Amino acid sequence: MIYCVIPEAMADELYDKLVTYYADDNNVEVIIDRRSSARRARGGTDASVQQRTVRDRRRARVAGEFPELELTDD
Repeated sequence: MIYCVIPEAMADELYDKLVTYYADDNNVEVIIDRRSSARRARGGTDASVQQRTVRDRRRARVAGEFPELELTDD
């Protein structure tokens, strides 16, 4: 799916035109961006934003070694 995002300030002049333009393409959806501010604004009052830490999201490797495999010709 491809989203064609239109700023709210330009929605009146562009929305209908773009919906008509992409009417035959089922992979495109025209939407209006109605956000009023950035979600992750710096210096916000939300405690979760102030305590955010960066961490490695990869899993740690399992300790130990793999057992030897016995290969047979069947």
